[in-house]
Amino acid sequence: MKILLDTNIIIHREAGNIVNDDIGILFHWLDKLRYTKCVHPLTIDEIQQHQDKKLVYSMEVKLKSYNVLRTEAPIDSRIQALIDSQDKDKNSVNDSRMLNELVCGRVDLFITEDRGIHFKADLLSVSNKVFTIASFLEKVGIENPDFVEYKIPTVKREFFGNININDPFFSQLKEDYIGFTEWFNKKSEEKTYICMSNDKLIGFLYLKEEKEGEDYSNISPPFRKAKRLKIGTLMTIPTPFKLGERFMKIVFDNALQLAVDEIYITVFPKRMGQLLLIGLLKDWGFKKHGIKETSSGTEEVYVRDFSPAVDKANPNLSFPYMSLRNRLFIVSIWPEYHTELFPDSILRTESPLSFIENQPHRNSIRKVFISRSIERGLATGDIVVFYRTGGYYEGVATTLGIVENIVTNIKDGQEFISQCRKRSVFSDDELLNWWDYNPRSRPFVVNFLYSYSFPKRPNLKRLIELGVIQSVKDVPRGFSRITKDQFHLILKEAKAKENLFVD
Repeated sequence: MKILLDTNIIIHREAGNIVNDDIGILFHWLDKLRYTKCVHPLTIDEIQQHQDKKLVYSMEVKLKSYNVLRTEAPIDSRIQALIDSQDKDKNSVNDSRMLNELVCGRVDLFITEDRGIHFKADLLSVSNKVFTIASFLEKVGIENPDFVEYKIPTVKREFFGNININDPFFSQLKEDYIGFTEWFNKKSEEKTYICMSNDKLIGFLYLKEEKEGEDYSNISPPFRKAKRLKIGTLMTIPTPFKLGERFMKIVFDNALQLAVDEIYITVFPKRMGQLLLIGLLKDWGFKKHGIKETSSGTEEVYVRDFSPAVDKANPNLSFPYMSLRNRLFIVSIWPEYHTELFPDSILRTESPLSFIENQPHRNSIRKVFISRSIERGLATGDIVVFYRTGGYYEGVATTLGIVENIVTNIKDGQEFISQCRKRSVFSDDELLNWWDYNPRSRPFVVNFLYSYSFPKRPNLKRLIELGVIQSVKDVPRGFSRITKDQFHLILKEAKAKENLFVD
């Protein structure tokens, strides 16, 4: 298996002054799986043009451990069309030339943190072979479960005072932020979110509510007066699991609970881990606001407007808000899959120990639902009520999801697995069973966002009394349309937050 590594990956791995230890996990997997690490000649050219000759020499020595491609594939017609229509400068053309090696089949996979390359891969329908570091780790973790050494417990809140400040996890934070240890110790009686694996800290999230009178004099341009949630620290070690996305869900849940106007975070964009964090933030609607001057240097400020609004085309950018102008559905999900997919919707009768979050689908906001429903007309932004089956008293409505898109006309089982693997509760073998179960009625895929867990779960008895479901025999087997009035009845019975919904 030949893996082409983009220039940004190589530099952050080999340039000693900016290396991020986290990227070592990627190379650990590449070596463990015996993949061939390939470098494009354009990467060599870019490094040789660097003004620091000592750095150039050091990098040239280190690059001898990689497989440098000796030739370039002829430009594919699709790549040439992309160059002619999309690329405006030399760097963009070079990105397309590197992607050309994948399109022509000279390498099997391409790992890059460049968002432009991922966009091009989507246009060329090769996105299933182009990965970020995080998505590659998810892929190999799922495909090689026996190799995975992480056992991730549920994210929990813990007092600062009970966390070991000398854990190597904090070494980069101490290096980047003057006075980090002193700040940490002063927080000893406050709580933060952590995630441990094999007694090792692998995730840390600190949130702070800020009132309108907060001093933002060191931020430029100035903040408007507003109530905010500050992400004081968000850091994870790359694993095969979507821990960053799990933390983002916690951020949004807190922002909703506190009814803030904005969420913001400051970041030093100089390490690979911080660049990955910026990418994650942008995925969920954060935009660069400006800069913040501190004793540690100049940080970039990213802000997410959290006022109730919905981006119809990209619901992730306005998550978790939902528009009641979109269509409303209810769909059944079997108990054995319910809490696997919706860990925050766990029932009082279930043990949290049975749902340790060591699978990507449990941690992620983005999820997949597989269905053979007659109703297949779902569209981006539609709202889905998930009903956990269980009979007259134990069947309950628990969760709301927002449709991102649906995938139909899937050509074969391998494409079906590829569409589902990252978000599904099923193994590859189980997915093939779903695909082959009824060749006359192939399943389709609904990609959706896990938006909200009901504080109170109305059971089937109550749903029948409310007129949402007509009788025990009418429990939906697939996606079933419900009216806005029926939806409001569910929300009222579930004591759902009203500020989630935009008319």
